[in-house]
Amino acid sequence: MRLTRDQRREQLLEVAWRLTREEGTDALTLGRLAQAAGVAKPVVYDHFGERNGLLAALYRDFDARQTALMDAAIEASKPTLADRAAVIASSYVDCVLLQGREIPGVIAALAGSPELARIKRDYEAVFIEKCRAVLAPFAGAGDIARPGLWAMLGAAEALSNAAAIGEITAGQAKGELYATIQALVARNGP
Repeated sequence: MRLTRDQRREQLLEVAWRLTREEGTDALTLGRLAQAAGVAKPVVYDHFGERNGLLAALYRDFDARQTALMDAAIEASKPTLADRAAVIASSYVDCVLLQGREIPGVIAALAGSPELARIKRDYEAVFIEKCRAVLAPFAGAGDIARPGLWAMLGAAEALSNAAAIGEITAGQAKGELYATIQALVARNGP
């Protein structure tokens, strides 16, 4: 059975994630991906153009799952600061852990090119805005300062990556991020 273009792209992304997990991000080339997926190189080049295109697609894939997980959890949560802070902390950490050890490598590779770094920053800005909107109703001033949101994102990334490599537990990462979010909102209080 021949795969549709979308099915082939999904298959290639799954194989790319597996390769990254097993061999590391540095080993992920379009040629290696074609070989592992059992397709001709032009098929992979047609989908991603170049290695940076593949890395961007992996990050977008990760971000889409993270966004869907967080959106569903926010929708199901109670409209309290405790619940919303717990949702943000758990969603972020769980998504990184679900992806595994390979996401820190992809994120590091994104920093290696201005184009990829911009893609990462754009997605970070969307995440920060989402968190601001979710947390602002609990701030006394009715808003959360952007520098604090960037600090929260940095903490989320560092704690999740530490949990992914086994330096701390998932529970510790979620607990510390939850406390960070609570403190951020408290600093923006009355």
